[in-house]
Amino acid sequence: MGRRKKQTRVSRTKKWFNSKKRINRLVVVFIGIILFGLLVFSVLISFSDVSKLDIVEPRPTFIYDINGEVASKVSNSKIEGVSLDQIPTELIEAFVATEDQHFYKHNGINYFGITKAFMQNLVKGKVVAGGSTITQQLSKNVFLTTERTYTRKFKELIFTKKIERKYSKDEIMERYLNQIYFGEGAWGIQRAAHVYFGKDVSELSLNESATLAGLIKAPSNLSPYKSMEKAVERRNIVLSLMKSEGYINQKDFEETIDQPIALTDKETIDYKGKYPYYVDYLIEEAVNKYGLTENEVLSGGLHIYTELNPVIQDATEEVYRNENNFPVSKPDQLIQSGSVFLNPKTGGISALVGGRGDYTYKRFNNATKLVRQPGSALKPLAVYTAALEQGYDFGDMLVDEPINIDGYQPQNIDKRYRGQVTLYDALLNSYNIPAVWLLNKIGIEEGFSAVERFGIPLEKEDHNLGLALGGLHQGTSPLLMAQAFSAFPNDGIMMQAHAISEIKDAGGKVVGSWSEKSARVTEPEVAQKMTFMLKGVVDDGTARIAQIPGIDVAGKTGTTQLPFTGVAGSKDHWFVGYTPELVGAIWLGYDKTDQEHYLTATSGVTVTTIFQQIVTKSMSELPTKDFDLSLVEKKKQKPSKKINNGQKKDQENKKDKEDKKDKRKDREKEKKKDKEDKKDKGKDREKENKKDKEDKRDKEKNRDENKDKDKDKKDKDD
Repeated sequence: MGRRKKQTRVSRTKKWFNSKKRINRLVVVFIGIILFGLLVFSVLISFSDVSKLDIVEPRPTFIYDINGEVASKVSNSKIEGVSLDQIPTELIEAFVATEDQHFYKHNGINYFGITKAFMQNLVKGKVVAGGSTITQQLSKNVFLTTERTYTRKFKELIFTKKIERKYSKDEIMERYLNQIYFGEGAWGIQRAAHVYFGKDVSELSLNESATLAGLIKAPSNLSPYKSMEKAVERRNIVLSLMKSEGYINQKDFEETIDQPIALTDKETIDYKGKYPYYVDYLIEEAVNKYGLTENEVLSGGLHIYTELNPVIQDATEEVYRNENNFPVSKPDQLIQSGSVFLNPKTGGISALVGGRGDYTYKRFNNATKLVRQPGSALKPLAVYTAALEQGYDFGDMLVDEPINIDGYQPQNIDKRYRGQVTLYDALLNSYNIPAVWLLNKIGIEEGFSAVERFGIPLEKEDHNLGLALGGLHQGTSPLLMAQAFSAFPNDGIMMQAHAISEIKDAGGKVVGSWSEKSARVTEPEVAQKMTFMLKGVVDDGTARIAQIPGIDVAGKTGTTQLPFTGVAGSKDHWFVGYTPELVGAIWLGYDKTDQEHYLTATSGVTVTTIFQQIVTKSMSELPTKDFDLSLVEKKKQKPSKKINNGQKKDQENKKDKEDKKDKRKDREKEKKKDKEDKKDKGKDREKENKKDKEDKRDKEKNRDENKDKDKDKKDKDD
């Protein structure tokens, strides 16, 4: 019994020693793993290259085309590095108090901050906080992206340790202040001092230093140029932190917190990049639709993805560089022009040129900002689309003779009258009188509503018959005209025109993306009928020069009258044309029209030539050659008389003739019936009048008899 107990104790002792050995082995293995990990970590730190911190680089904005390739690189960045002794002590203290209160005590890593951030991430189930020090921010800003992943965080730790090994605290602070982004396109503290306050960094006050230190958290949102209220609130937080850390006293705090933030005037921006007019509009869109500033777009190190098609853009710019494609200008003033081309399926702007001659930043963009009367180019929207929607068709007859509607007497350009013309022919040859007569028939309100549906803004002064001829009180731009016509090749759906598809910041974070905006402005059948007729305008009408062999082209010319009489000419030329996959609008004219400066040719030979040249050079981007006209009657031929070299050739289809005859017979029957009805009504009216007269005579006779009876009775009484 005693022996068994002794053996049990021995066995237990052996087990204890064996388990202890296993634990020791595990501890040794664990320590070994840690040491190996530290060795690997140290090796990674040693081989990390942070020499980029010694170079202060500009941050240009990259603009990408529709293929994802860099189309242009623009920059207004003027990064200027400064040494630490040029920077006020109050400014450094403001950054330490706000961004990293233990900056001068830790070795690059704030372990308490990291532990706190780790717990927050653990609770949330994803990386939401980082606990970054100034050194970590520097490594992230220069070497990494802003993605919140543990892999990126590990890389950040490696770069942070390398920076701490290579540079002193003052050197790290100097590089941090020279590399950090302050918003408004300002990279580095010296640039920020100039952009916000118009002074050298050495001249910054406590108020200004606290303001700049407060921007780092969210420079785009906290910029005083965007929200003074947010900027002041953030500055006050920085001042409070400085007071808590003992950098300023209560008196300094109270004096500064009541001071306003006095900004300098924004400096003139200048940049040199490819496709300047497209970039101009892109900046405008980024500011208006995505809340950025011009400085941010040009110098914020952004990556902007666009709808720009380099083939079409290059073609447009090539055509605009060739003076032979434009009328001869007067020596003292260049004939100006603006063109915009977009994809009707997406609304994406493929190409844009806003003027002729030397480009200067923010010069007037004729493609997007022009406001001129569109002339007859508006007829498809104001008259013919509205008429088709009301049940009119190609062969319906319209009046083409002198008319006077409440004093309004439109004239055809050729001063001729044809009595009656088909609706198709009226649009084909851009006759004015039939268009006005038709708008009057369907109602001005219908045309007014149609134009507004197509995205062309109107005013109350436009509510008149002059709308039929594009005689607007103000006018419109090529961009809006192209957007409006894009509904025709897209079966009645108009996509909102736009240049930007996505914007990312310097770290790759998406700060804005396009959300598709569309509207059905007319029915598919109406859209295809309009395309059928506008194709006729190019095939046989006023826009024949816009024809391109091998591809369907449709469109409408427009010409506006001179504001004075006595000379033969015009003020504006327009052409809005399209293929199945591309819509373009072109304007041509002088900036200032007077008796010495006006256009002498017609829109049928000027803007149509420009369109034809651009689209011909862009054919590689247009695989679809034919319009989809499946909803238009296949057997229906053009109800027009084709004109070729001045000779008329009767090409009307037999069925169309019969249809016209039947319609005329129906109208004649209706007229005859109306006459008979009027005649019958006249007879009935005569009978009623005769009966009324007889009734009146009878009443008068009875009245006389009653008077006689009353008299006799009175005589008897007497």
